[in-house]
Amino acid sequence: MTTVLIADDQPMQRFGFRMLLESQDDMTVVGEADNGLEALSLVQQHRPDVALMDIRMPLLDGIEATRRIIRAGNRTRVLIVTTFDLDRYAYDGLRAGASGFLVKDALPEELLSGIRAVAGGDAVVAPSLTRRLLDAYVQHLPTVPGGPATPDARIASLTEREREILTVIGQGWSNTEIAERLHLAESTVKTHVTRILAKTGSRDRVQAVILAYDTHLVVPA
Repeated sequence: MTTVLIADDQPMQRFGFRMLLESQDDMTVVGEADNGLEALSLVQQHRPDVALMDIRMPLLDGIEATRRIIRAGNRTRVLIVTTFDLDRYAYDGLRAGASGFLVKDALPEELLSGIRAVAGGDAVVAPSLTRRLLDAYVQHLPTVPGGPATPDARIASLTEREREILTVIGQGWSNTEIAERLHLAESTVKTHVTRILAKTGSRDRVQAVILAYDTHLVVPA
């Protein structure tokens, strides 16, 4: 059973989310918050698998609430669900440690699959944002013309194959694409990805992508 906290300052939005989630046999709502501070308190109290987090909320916004949840080392993974399809929000939310970002006009099936993916340790970003987000993200990085990847202990701990897989993860390849292009079994790819996340301390695939850019394993085209 996946436990979910709903954080949104709109009562009707929380009601809609609750109705949808509780129609599922594998999900249950453990609490609702109408501001970021209440969300933090309920996360500490219930330790849900997933927190659905709005961005614009009173007292404490969803991005700062996400940052504090992750910083505290909580097991809860955050899925940001917002009305605002803006790159800045997505960028800031993912940098704060969110495992996914969806807009509220997503189909119910997309929200449910996103919750299940995040609860399972995967990452979710609205398809319309993925390419724009990567393009925007690299603008924040210092350029190293012709230089090697920045030395980093997390990268140094990887095997040559793991480093290769982290690089293509950063380029946006799925596990299926990695398996096909590198001639590996998909189960082998999943094992490599699990080890990469563990060795680098990345919570999920999104954080691994950010690491690949931070260390210049992946550079702007």
